[in-house]
Amino acid sequence: MPVTIDDIRRAAQLLDGQVVRTPTVPSRTLSAILGADVRLKLENLQFTASFKDRGAFVKLAALSEAERRQGVIAISAGNHAQAVAYHSQRMGIPAVIVMPEPTPQIKVEHTRNFGAEVVLAGETLAETGGRAGEIMKARGLVLVHPYDDDAVIAGQGTVGLELCEDVPDLDCIVVPVGGGGLIAGVSVAARALRPSVEIYGVEAALYPSMHNAVHGRAEPCAGDTIAEGIAVKIPGTRTVPIVREHVNEIILASEAALEHAIALLLMVEKTLVEGAGAAGLAALAARPELFSGRKVGIVISGGNIDSRLLAYVLLREQVREGRLLVVRMDVPDRPGSLARMVSLVSEAKGNIVDVAHSRLLTSLVAKRAGITLTIETRDRGHSDEILKRLRTDGLEPRIVEPQT
Repeated sequence: MPVTIDDIRRAAQLLDGQVVRTPTVPSRTLSAILGADVRLKLENLQFTASFKDRGAFVKLAALSEAERRQGVIAISAGNHAQAVAYHSQRMGIPAVIVMPEPTPQIKVEHTRNFGAEVVLAGETLAETGGRAGEIMKARGLVLVHPYDDDAVIAGQGTVGLELCEDVPDLDCIVVPVGGGGLIAGVSVAARALRPSVEIYGVEAALYPSMHNAVHGRAEPCAGDTIAEGIAVKIPGTRTVPIVREHVNEIILASEAALEHAIALLLMVEKTLVEGAGAAGLAALAARPELFSGRKVGIVISGGNIDSRLLAYVLLREQVREGRLLVVRMDVPDRPGSLARMVSLVSEAKGNIVDVAHSRLLTSLVAKRAGITLTIETRDRGHSDEILKRLRTDGLEPRIVEPQT
């Protein structure tokens, strides 16, 4: 293996006092819900809110004085960009971060605020990489790769080192997987300290790149995922052999499972996580039989989530739980129709939070209108009661639900 436990221990010495030694906390409520002894390694508490702080610092610390003077370059649209920019600023190293042009402006500003030169180039990471290569060659910069680098893998491996020190009798560890730097480092550390521990990786089902690499498959990696931090099409050449050697299984998490995990961590643990950061919990919720009765360490890898996206996730979770009822009805387009519907919902103690009334953009006949009501309810039973009242009155409410 290119990275050893000794490399990870040296990385831990470098990181002492430079990054947060994040806590590993037990969750009584999640343990009860999932039927396992759940321990959360909270990497979302790092200064830049992700584990990327570790690998970035270790890589930068390994540079020669000449390389530091020349500067570094990184390609990223998220957590890696901020980690490299932050630690480069602290160490006085010039940093260029090349980001895709569609990168949200808030991420661009955060990276610039850490003193990095931000270059926006290309619509995709592949196009961005081409521009980064040109800049790197022209300026003689050192590439800080997000995962395919031994120093970075060793730095990320300190997560596993700390986790096993905090909970030495873990039965299994669950780790989000993108390019594989985190799970590669964690698995090397965990196997060295506790050979019997089982390691499980979790990918977004839309981006099964490591699953493909391990099993020799070619499933497509594409689509919009809430776990953009692990939406990687090609895993690292250094990380794949380590994963093959040490990881028991790669679990694929659906978008609904990822959304549910984000909401569960916020509502139960009051812990803010991004989609990738919630992947480990999503795996437990999707495969409870695999972890039942076992002591499980889950790496919560990051907490950088857009506030608007988080709001949508929480509202969609309310719909799935039956506490937010969205119904569509076709009614006669005449005075009193809407008032009657509102009255029925009010009588059932439902709270209408939104009304959409459509006459023009519809396939209905001209004398009918489409109405969509969004109603707050106590629970699924209360929602059923409201639906029953509407149907008893001759209406035909159609429930609108998010994809599961």
